[in-house]
Amino acid sequence: MTRRTPPRPAPVEELFPEVVPFRREAVRLHPRAGRPAPGDSSVGGPLLWPAREPWPDCPEHPGSPMVAVVQVRRADVPDLVPFPEGRDLLQVLWCPRAHDGQWVVPLVRWRSAAEVGEVRQAPPVPPEARYGQVPRPCVVHPEPVTEYPSWDLPDTLWDALEPRVEQVEAQTGWDYQFHLSTAPGIKLGGYPGWCQEPRWPDCPTCRAPMDHLLTVDSTEDHDCRLTWTPVEDRDLRRKGADLSLGDLGGVYLFECRACPGRPFAHRYDA
Repeated sequence: MTRRTPPRPAPVEELFPEVVPFRREAVRLHPRAGRPAPGDSSVGGPLLWPAREPWPDCPEHPGSPMVAVVQVRRADVPDLVPFPEGRDLLQVLWCPRAHDGQWVVPLVRWRSAAEVGEVRQAPPVPPEARYGQVPRPCVVHPEPVTEYPSWDLPDTLWDALEPRVEQVEAQTGWDYQFHLSTAPGIKLGGYPGWCQEPRWPDCPTCRAPMDHLLTVDSTEDHDCRLTWTPVEDRDLRRKGADLSLGDLGGVYLFECRACPGRPFAHRYDA
């Protein structure tokens, strides 16, 4: 079933034309409980992982297997996130156990589905996995959406917009950050769904700011009015990925597309 995010409840570009140059496209994955196959795009589903390749363990907990978080086929999403040449499958895993100072330790793999061959079955989830760190198996319904920055707006621009933002909220009840700017949920591209001050990473090799690759958020809608919830379904408690990251926060993955191997980094907040 197609999922459609409702239009923003207020005309963003009319109210705040200054944010138009910062507009970005994202792909919301809209995970819903299901039975994805290893070759499908999925959240928490079986991965198309080669049998000849060992299943990854957590570098901080040797012998403790990582769990599948996201798998995306290039054919299922628009060309908003450039896949590496010769690769048509993005796979993200992480360790669901407790770590010193961070929620999860992720791993990113780009591969060619045609080169996988025999598929390895995932090992059991480690018994020490924390609550809410293992997504339930979900099929996905990718949808392109337009986003505008909130925390990532330049400070000088935010200072100029803040009085108007407050005026719009007082008149309409719609908050720019939560209702009009960045989409919550699990998504490719666009802007990270920061809950706090941004901590955008620089590439450790070239020192350039990294590109946002993926947001894995605890919920698809943080607001009780469900302004970001697809019109086709409003009961996400039973249908989503059932994640609980920190205080219903998110994990954000970044990559450097200019350096060999596409090094990645991650951030998280509540």
